[in-house]
Amino acid sequence: MEYRNAIFIVSEERSCPIYNISEEFKVEQDALTGPEGKPVCLMMVRELMKALVGKKSMQHFSPVGPQRVKFECGGCTGLIRFEFKKEKDFSTPQMKLLAVAEKKEQMRNLDRFYGVLRKLEIFDPLNEDSLRDLSALLQLKEFEANKVVLKKGEPGTNLYIVLAGRVTVIGDDRQILSEIGVGEIFGEMSLLSGEPVTTTIHSREKTLLAMLSSKDFKHILNRYPVLQVLFYRMLVERAQANIMRTGNISSGMTGRLAEINAVELFQLVNSSRKTGKISLSLDDGSALVTFHKGELTDARYGELVGKDAFFALLAKKEGGFTYTGGLSAEETMLPAIGGFMGLIMEGLRRVDDKKL
Repeated sequence: MEYRNAIFIVSEERSCPIYNISEEFKVEQDALTGPEGKPVCLMMVRELMKALVGKKSMQHFSPVGPQRVKFECGGCTGLIRFEFKKEKDFSTPQMKLLAVAEKKEQMRNLDRFYGVLRKLEIFDPLNEDSLRDLSALLQLKEFEANKVVLKKGEPGTNLYIVLAGRVTVIGDDRQILSEIGVGEIFGEMSLLSGEPVTTTIHSREKTLLAMLSSKDFKHILNRYPVLQVLFYRMLVERAQANIMRTGNISSGMTGRLAEINAVELFQLVNSSRKTGKISLSLDDGSALVTFHKGELTDARYGELVGKDAFFALLAKKEGGFTYTGGLSAEETMLPAIGGFMGLIMEGLRRVDDKKL
């Protein structure tokens, strides 16, 4: 049996770098379109085409009745399973009316997302089409007053944009540290650093949030590199804010990575334009990272050196460190390994890839 007009839906997803559960692929007269705002994966296209031209039925019989046949795409780092949903345009008049209503609601939400995003300075570099592509990836979620949105210690899974209402940042002593209102974002730091959420977030009143999943957030950063620069600056500001918590970094300063993670620690040295070394004592050995006027000039960790050592250290969450100011005349002559911003972003991408 050959289907030339059909809709398939993602029913299961395990670390696929692009697609999410419930996203759809539509085939119309041999032309295939995927989820709006997403790139087309050629591996997925190949598996869909195999399913379309296959001779077997899209259903099989089981003891509990007819079941949909599941097809699989596992040609890269992840795995997704998808299944036939329906033949395109095969629906009752009521279903068609519902589909039209859903489409109109989606467009209203898209315009609503777009208006808020256009006002955010972080998205200024994106043109109209790019911003609408980003808007299409957002999902709405509403919270009643005094509900937990994020809990300290949980893994970061979404970037949040406040569309209506406001949320509060709660400290360990349950005191309100700050408030986040309409047009502001939160949750991005955990996505960028790979660290768990550091504070609890409650809805102050009835609040409407637009959410961008971690997968789609990484897709947006890869598609629009200019956003990497802006979000990197936000990470630097966070590191600088930690100066207030940990004290200005100075020679002899010691600490634990559980208190200030490796990404923040290195950014702190960079943003302060310090010259010196960070010695790390880790569960599997020691490491040494050298900076000259804030630029990375050397890194050694076990058998790893240079960029590879630096990237490996970004993933470390446990261990102790000591900062020692000053370098020898010979050490100050070492060239920078690379642009610090680029090294951080590449390192974080590598850390993410290893988690998949």
